[in-house]
Amino acid sequence: MEAMRIDKWLWAARFFKTRALAVEEIGKGRVQINGQTIKPAHDVKPGDQVAIKGPWPRTVQVHGLSQQRGPAPVAQQLYEETPESVAQALARKERLRLAPEPASALEHGRPTKRERRELNKAWDQRWSASLED
Repeated sequence: MEAMRIDKWLWAARFFKTRALAVEEIGKGRVQINGQTIKPAHDVKPGDQVAIKGPWPRTVQVHGLSQQRGPAPVAQQLYEETPESVAQALARKERLRLAPEPASALEHGRPTKRERRELNKAWDQRWSASLED
């Protein structure tokens, strides 16, 4: 076996949980082989460079092919992540680690029952839709 469909390879290499998800991402143009946007039936062979875009982009070099999806350690032998991709992932992790906690921006928690009633009372008085107003 010298080549196989990219959607099957992405599934077998455990980049996507199902082939349907792989096909969907390829259709959206988020997967490239050797810098070219492709279709799901495009063949991938050892030596190709596959770029996967998205929230966690990765660029990998294809080392092997597999017709079936195996355990994660076996799937990781099908490719090698490029040094640039590894460096970008480490930089992303560091930025996330140093980013402020989103919950720290909240001054108060949920309103208490009394505060909620006061809010509802103010809302009802300001935005009454009755004809008597």
